[in-house]
Amino acid sequence: MNIDWAALASVFGVSLVVTVALVGLFTLGITGLAKQASTTQAGGTGVLARTGAYACFALCAAAVAYGIYLIVA
Repeated sequence: MNIDWAALASVFGVSLVVTVALVGLFTLGITGLAKQASTTQAGGTGVLARTGAYACFALCAAAVAYGIYLIVA
């Protein structure tokens, strides 16, 4: 059995980077929702924070859908 270590390392590296990016993006979405909640309690609208949070969640969903597409197709 012959293992292509360079390809394995490449897949590991890409997986690690994408995982960290998705977790960071999801964290930004949660932070945006928390910011929107605190802004609303302070008397503001928080529309920009909520819109940014929803955009982060949409990008996370798009990345997951693309990953599923890559697995299925």
